[in-house]
Amino acid sequence: MNREMSEVLVRTSAGTPMGALMRRYWVPVLQACEIAEPDGPQVRVQIMGEKLLAFRDSEGRPGLISEFCSHRGVSLFFGRNEEGGIRCAYHGLKFNRLGECVEVPSAPHACKHMGITGYPCIERAGIIWAYMGPAGQEPAPPDVEWCTLPASHVYVSKRLQQCNYLQAMEGGIDTAHVSYVHRFEVDNDPMHRGTKALEYIKADGNVIFEIEKTDFGLTLYGRRNADALHHYWRITQWLFPWYTLIPPFGEHALGGHVWVPIDDHNCWAWSINFRPERPLTEQERADMAAGLGIHCEYEPGSWRPKANKDNDYLIDRVAQKDKRAYSGVFGFSAQDASLQESMGPIQDHENEKLLPTDRAISMARRMLHDSALALASGEQPPPALDAACQRVRAAGVLLPKTDKPQEWAREHLFDGRDQPVFSI
Repeated sequence: MNREMSEVLVRTSAGTPMGALMRRYWVPVLQACEIAEPDGPQVRVQIMGEKLLAFRDSEGRPGLISEFCSHRGVSLFFGRNEEGGIRCAYHGLKFNRLGECVEVPSAPHACKHMGITGYPCIERAGIIWAYMGPAGQEPAPPDVEWCTLPASHVYVSKRLQQCNYLQAMEGGIDTAHVSYVHRFEVDNDPMHRGTKALEYIKADGNVIFEIEKTDFGLTLYGRRNADALHHYWRITQWLFPWYTLIPPFGEHALGGHVWVPIDDHNCWAWSINFRPERPLTEQERADMAAGLGIHCEYEPGSWRPKANKDNDYLIDRVAQKDKRAYSGVFGFSAQDASLQESMGPIQDHENEKLLPTDRAISMARRMLHDSALALASGEQPPPALDAACQRVRAAGVLLPKTDKPQEWAREHLFDGRDQPVFSI
């Protein structure tokens, strides 16, 4: 990838082509429980380089506004959340959840000139989402399956990842690495163990991909040998611009991610497990809360993983030698983050040498790049704004070697929420 393309893709601050593109979609900002109470403490949030504050007003409605007062630039983190807005502790200016200035004690007539940035918010799946694009052009709320289920069916976590969103998200798109970095731990993890899929993945590390461009993004068909008559297909979905849906294992919960830039050097990795057909059990929730599967343990009082770059992700060379952890790092999220963060805050794309298994990554890059430049040149609307196109699933399935997975997927996975979960 040349430098021009890389620069477009990795820069997401306000005023950049990619930043403008991503702001046209509903953005996961923080967990609803982080601002649990009306008039409770406001929380600092940074999204795509913007320093913001999230809070609930007196009526319990979520708000997302600029962190800084328009008067003298004081941080409103030190303000008072009361009576329908945030009051600056310095000179008493007050701002509502939309950023409108509703009171200037020393000059009431100045209110209309003192507003700050404020973004519309909605609440779905225990997440506060914000629309940060042009006013009045909000798309329909996100309709990925886990957003539509009862709270009892869904578990959501997030973690800080200290690298650009692109290299993190590309790990979610790339399913070939499952045969390697996660190879040993899957046997014991409660959300993967005891499934036939693991036998196929371990036996055939030479996954062959067929990639299909769709209205919502990309469908990745990863083919491995199963038996003399069948192929095992892992069907992954990438939903434009930042969702991935993970093929399930056996009777375990489905999963997915959202990859959201904090700034150009850090991102939020949202991890979701869900059961369309029933609530998650107490044991499933306990395992997820313990950091198993795609989730993680945290440093106390933070969203930073306990295993991080400052402690070499708690690498255990004995476990690596004994084939208990392929890279010596334990935990799926830590395994992925250790490798993606090792590339540096922003990967040197000019010096990479891609392989055939990277075709989906190349296609996703091209879709994002071309869409950002098209929007910058005035073309409207961006891809996949219609939330109805998000009604897809990932799957694992055995198909006869003569069958085309694309035909099977169109029947069973595209707008297939009334279908059973397909998993091996």
